[in-house]
Amino acid sequence: MKAIPYGRQTVDEKDIAAVTRVLRSAYLTQGPEVGAFEKALAKYCGARYAVAVSSGTAALHLAYLVAGLRAGDEAITTPNTFAATANALLMVGTKPVFADIRNDSYNLDESRMEKMITRKTRAIVPVHFAGQPCDMDRIWRLAARRRLVVVEDASHALGAKYRGKKIGGGRSDMVVMSFHPVKSITTGEGGAVLTDNERYYKKLLLLRSHGIRKDKKGFNIMTELGYNYRLTDIQAALGRSQLVKVDGFIKKRRRIATWYQTELKSLPEVILPLELRGNFSSWHIYVIRVKHPKDRDRLASHLKSTGIGVNFHYPAVYSHPFYRRHGYRSPKFANMDLYHRSCLTLPIFPTMTHAEVRYVASQIKKFFNKPR
Repeated sequence: MKAIPYGRQTVDEKDIAAVTRVLRSAYLTQGPEVGAFEKALAKYCGARYAVAVSSGTAALHLAYLVAGLRAGDEAITTPNTFAATANALLMVGTKPVFADIRNDSYNLDESRMEKMITRKTRAIVPVHFAGQPCDMDRIWRLAARRRLVVVEDASHALGAKYRGKKIGGGRSDMVVMSFHPVKSITTGEGGAVLTDNERYYKKLLLLRSHGIRKDKKGFNIMTELGYNYRLTDIQAALGRSQLVKVDGFIKKRRRIATWYQTELKSLPEVILPLELRGNFSSWHIYVIRVKHPKDRDRLASHLKSTGIGVNFHYPAVYSHPFYRRHGYRSPKFANMDLYHRSCLTLPIFPTMTHAEVRYVASQIKKFFNKPR
């Protein structure tokens, strides 16, 4: 069997035609496609506004800036995320304060957040890991009681639903999306911030384009220190074409997750991911855990040797050398530490076949059945 990547984009002829149309038009950037993509994205998610930017990291950075986070502030977040969630906090001078994760969803443990709050805490940044929504009702209640901003990192969760409502259209101040090639849809690189707050929306638009706006005479004037975080019309056209198909992509991902469940449920050596009651996961990634962490790296090596792409989502953010050098000295998080040593990401992408899932499962079974 040919090599199976852990994830990949799904691009068809309609996507290519959408991009080609822009390449033949008068605008490659700052044209009409970005606005059209933003309008479609906001409608799909149930948000009032969407602001498209050059990456999910840029979206996080702008959301934190617009929320007013600054030097000396703290924000509570999860250590089980891509480093950008915390890195963008550092970009605005805010200290990431990590809380342990849950053993079922591997999301931020909502029950541990309140004891992490100090007089410096200004925000909560939940991450919908692997497309599984956090318990947002609990987070929103705590944030309202303690007057904290909520910025959801939904980079994994376009198309996911919490209590029947799509992620992006809830009560949070802002919700961040990512459109990297392995995500629910892709723009190549790209991201967006969703919000219902008009003031935030206007500030996001300003800051993504150098802090420059038009005055009453039509002149460009710079009123804020902004950034070049613009998405191109080429990327936006791809994103709009992909967005039409997102529900189909997620249906296929969910079917693949069901196949894995069927193939691996009888294997006692692994712990399969769950979809919690009331949630509808977008299954951005499919992460198993190995019951005996000493087996994890050997299993990963075995799968790679058979052409199966695997990955590790995620090493704890505080375990990265940069964070260790800057004061994060192995906090005692029992759940995260165990997860960190036992997690393994298996392939999942919309065009993956049942035969490929069976092959991955057969190689996992072969590994555990051989003498060690």
